[in-house]
Amino acid sequence: MLSSLRTSVLTLGLALIALPVHAFDTSARAAYVMDQTTGTVLLSKDADQPLPPASMSKLMTLYVAFEALRDGRLTLDETLPVSEHAMSYGGSTMFLNTQDRVRVEDLLRGIIVLSGNDACVVIAEALSPDGSEAGFARYMTQRSKQMGMNNSNFANSNGWPAAGHMMSVHDLAVLADRLISDFPEYYPLFAEEVFEFDGRAPSNARNRNPLLKLNIGADGLKTGHTQEAGYGLVGSAKQGDRRVIFVLTGLDSTAQRAKEAESVVNWSFRNFVERTVANEETPIAEAKLWMGDKKTVGLVPEGDLAVLFPVLGAQNVEAEVVYEGPINAPIAKGQQLAELVIKPEGLPEIRRPLVAAEDVAIGGFLVRMLTVGGIVLKDVINKPLESM
Repeated sequence: MLSSLRTSVLTLGLALIALPVHAFDTSARAAYVMDQTTGTVLLSKDADQPLPPASMSKLMTLYVAFEALRDGRLTLDETLPVSEHAMSYGGSTMFLNTQDRVRVEDLLRGIIVLSGNDACVVIAEALSPDGSEAGFARYMTQRSKQMGMNNSNFANSNGWPAAGHMMSVHDLAVLADRLISDFPEYYPLFAEEVFEFDGRAPSNARNRNPLLKLNIGADGLKTGHTQEAGYGLVGSAKQGDRRVIFVLTGLDSTAQRAKEAESVVNWSFRNFVERTVANEETPIAEAKLWMGDKKTVGLVPEGDLAVLFPVLGAQNVEAEVVYEGPINAPIAKGQQLAELVIKPEGLPEIRRPLVAAEDVAIGGFLVRMLTVGGIVLKDVINKPLESM
């Protein structure tokens, strides 16, 4: 049996008057904004361009540390030594020295709240395959590729300017998404505004994230700044049931970073609304079957399907169901058979799997004979007459 690509066009949503959708105009060198709840990309500007990430790359060190905690290779109460190399870093630090043994939990808070370059190195040397920060950076690069971050390369653990130390804003958003989703038990650390470690650095005790005190749902993640990278922020905010993740980099000042970040959050929540357009109990299309005891099977999403609409855009959404068919029976309920391609106005298309709504068994002997007989008869009818 030859398969063919079958599509059907359907309409989802509520019909309203279509108005133009206005994209957010950012001054950032590169930017990426994603609605985590629906997976919708709201803004993408030079999103896959590798750029110096500055301290925003500390998020990768934190992710590896959280994995080690989850796997039992670290504990929060464990104390780690401080090497000469860790102590040698300048910039933003916890002012650690080689006489210290520091609790892992304090190091994590020192990285998140204080952006401690020295704290990153202490964690890095503890988890490195060869005990060095360079070895940890190589591990970070390998792990990032496994996570789908294909435009990231690490030369150190903390984002200190170094040749080849690069991340794209898209990769940073992927990393933020994974931190929030994979480690909900540690994510509240990112909302801490003050960490006074041992009273050593009263001038470096406050979180640099400018959004945490604004009461707009912001609860993470990490700022960054070097002369080469400019000012940047990997941020997230939650309002109601929606969460937005955003990355901005290459801004000119802390003031511009604060203004742009707040504007992005407000734009993301005020200009888009989430609507459920399909549920897992109601088929939205049918797929043709081959040799089944039914000719078709209903297609449903794996769960209730929500789509983000522009508030001022059309709420009438064109969607396409795509599958290779007819599909061989038997079919199991929940088996993925097709893909739903949704095209909201002014936003990137969204692809979601569609699964079988029920079990369908192989047809009996008579069904199989009739199916084969129908194909043979069709071939005979369509065969050109030979000249005599």
